[in-house]
Amino acid sequence: MFTPVSSQVDFTKMETDVLAFWQSQEIFEKSVSQRSENEPFVFYDGPPFATGLPHYGHLLAGTIKDVVPRYQTMCGRCVERVFGWDCHGLPIEALAQDALEVSGAPAIKELGVDVFNEECRSMVLTYVDEWRKTVSRMGRWVDFDHGYKTMDPSFMETIWWVFKQLWDKGRVYRAHRIMPYSCKLNTPLSNFEANRNYQDVQDPAVTVRMRIRSCPVDLGTDGDVFFLAWTTTPWTLPENLALCVGADIDYVAVRDPANGHVYVLAEARLGEYFRKGEEYELLAKLKGESLRGATYEPLFPFFADQANSFRVLVDGFVTTADGTGIVHMAPAYGEDDYRICRAAGIELVDPLDEDGRFTDQVPEFAGMHCKEADKHIIRWLKGHDKLVHQSTIVHSYPFCERTDTPLIYRAIDAWSV
Repeated sequence: MFTPVSSQVDFTKMETDVLAFWQSQEIFEKSVSQRSENEPFVFYDGPPFATGLPHYGHLLAGTIKDVVPRYQTMCGRCVERVFGWDCHGLPIEALAQDALEVSGAPAIKELGVDVFNEECRSMVLTYVDEWRKTVSRMGRWVDFDHGYKTMDPSFMETIWWVFKQLWDKGRVYRAHRIMPYSCKLNTPLSNFEANRNYQDVQDPAVTVRMRIRSCPVDLGTDGDVFFLAWTTTPWTLPENLALCVGADIDYVAVRDPANGHVYVLAEARLGEYFRKGEEYELLAKLKGESLRGATYEPLFPFFADQANSFRVLVDGFVTTADGTGIVHMAPAYGEDDYRICRAAGIELVDPLDEDGRFTDQVPEFAGMHCKEADKHIIRWLKGHDKLVHQSTIVHSYPFCERTDTPLIYRAIDAWSV
């Protein structure tokens, strides 16, 4: 009654036979054309880069991208599926820079943007045949013959058209986003990329003092009083625009017996600044909330006229796990800094160029790379009697995976919908 079936099954041959049948009979094409009059199910595929071979992540996502359109097709809907290629971004730019033996935006501009673009264009579809072979072999139904490329003028013009519709409707605004930034590549990276290359490094840790101008509560003295702030990124101190405390944290004003200065810091951090048994005079004890709105003298003179700045803000992210319990805020170089200062109406300042070097906005350190400027900034602080403590810490820090150079976090212009 039944045709005998061998117990020696060659699954690989079965699969290739099915693929050959689909191809010879144009089964995928017919699944679309035979339903062309039916209700469409619109499927947009986020395209991969054609600058590398497909890996497990592509195969997993590709399977899901195949299952959903197949199901909708079986429900009688017309589902066109066109494969695409992402031709823009860091992957192809990094390959082109290696091929042309250039590094960074300045070198690319000197070479010629047109020359660089042409090199990118020539390399961007290096692995198309391998992709087609792998995607077809996994049994995914998709149209490679009419594949789109993000470098096609028709694609780019469409994107700009879409953006203009959003713009005309008033749905687009410009702000900033704090992102990991590679000074070597002159580009922001994704958090995923930044997390791939953490290294243990030594960095300076400094505590600085900022003279209080006004305070809403009595600090127990009529003399000079200073806020103490701690940071492991001294290069961000010239851009300091605010301080931040925790509302429910206990703070104290104490007189240092070594020099007579009065310092305000978290009570829980006293042991880090005064050795056990060392005497200090307790002048006042207060909650962080009571410091809200206090003002202080700018640490550096460069942005002393910045509106709404040099005052104490309050936020729940502040802890007493390290430092002084008072956080120095440079809104261009930290996610919490940006969020808190923006809410307080403080605009950021970013005196770094695309290579991460200080511009003429900070003349004392102009031309220095921000990380290399740390020692010069510390020397300046010491010379102006604003450095209270200096040490070195070892911590895990993100490096650019492609150039093995330290990343910085900075505000990047961003358009949002």
